[in-house]
Amino acid sequence: MSMEFIDIGFGSMVSRERVVAIVGPDSAPIRRMTQESRERGMLIDATYGRKTASIFIMDSDHVILSALPTEKFGGGEQEEA
Repeated sequence: MSMEFIDIGFGSMVSRERVVAIVGPDSAPIRRMTQESRERGMLIDATYGRKTASIFIMDSDHVILSALPTEKFGGGEQEEA
């Protein structure tokens, strides 16, 4: 089984199978979760100083910030439940 990665911008990548959710940064609960992750040392900022446009929530409890918009990661792929 080969590992698949998602390009999150500026040469950074995350493992596709470890992503739980990709969300926008605009809601208060998401901003609060991001701050809590920063305090626990579980935040990875991959924006390279740009504005955060999407947030990756990982199965390891890490939170990763990306400057690319969430629409870039939709891909139209849907798994059946």
